[in-house]
Amino acid sequence: MQTLTNGVLTVEINEVGAELWSIRKGKTEYLWHGEPEYWNRRSPVLFPIVGSVWEARYRVDGKEYTMGQHGFARDMEFQVVAKAGDSIRFRLESSEETLKAYPYPFTLEIGYRLEGSGIEVSWEVGNPADKDMHFQIGAHPAFLYPDYGKLEKGRGYFTFDRCGGLECVGLAGKGCADATKRYPLPLSDGRLKLNSDTFDDIDTFVLQDSQVKKVAMFCEDGTPWLSVTFDAPVLGLWSPPGKNAPFVCIEPWFGRCDRAGFEGEFKDRDWMNSLASGERFNASYRIEIA
Repeated sequence: MQTLTNGVLTVEINEVGAELWSIRKGKTEYLWHGEPEYWNRRSPVLFPIVGSVWEARYRVDGKEYTMGQHGFARDMEFQVVAKAGDSIRFRLESSEETLKAYPYPFTLEIGYRLEGSGIEVSWEVGNPADKDMHFQIGAHPAFLYPDYGKLEKGRGYFTFDRCGGLECVGLAGKGCADATKRYPLPLSDGRLKLNSDTFDDIDTFVLQDSQVKKVAMFCEDGTPWLSVTFDAPVLGLWSPPGKNAPFVCIEPWFGRCDRAGFEGEFKDRDWMNSLASGERFNASYRIEIA
């Protein structure tokens, strides 16, 4: 476990998955603690896929591979390659093990930097091979509700940097999407109310096409709690349906699950990223604690 502090925030990161493990401001914890009853993750990185491939199978140059939801990076041990008092950088490289599941050599670096009451999370994906590489990457941080009482309904609310006309992609089961179905994000006065049952019927709100770039979370009384700012083209909002869980996830994605029934080539999946030999992909997002 690695710890960063800057006098405002204290952050812990697990070397397994280079995963955020704790965000504290003073004595207040903001990140979910991974209790298995609800969800045993905290803030995994999603790589080399976001979501699921159809029937857990995908094809590269006609050869079939299997991969579980969100890929394998979240379960692998990263190496610390740089650390200062308020920043750290982790690295994962392809190996004989990863090439059996994902036939592309790669490098993946994940960085964390504290700045005031904010955490800048950065990703760098590199292609060291002599052929094109195809991948997705995303974040899955789970934030504690500011107003959680197991017997109470209210959990606060989200606001967005766009107040109306937001549209979600339908889900079709087996962790995949029905991209032909769209429905409006159910806002009221520009807010998405967070209740004990907000996610029970929908599971995940998936907004694509860069509709929003910032999500802010507020307490029931309107007190700011935190925000997430990003450049990713796809956003997922999720809390375990039917569990009355104490947390909600704000997930910037450079990728998305397969369309239901998709059996084409891996490179042709929706929201795929590609790197030519020697190229690098860089992206980041920021968590700001109120």
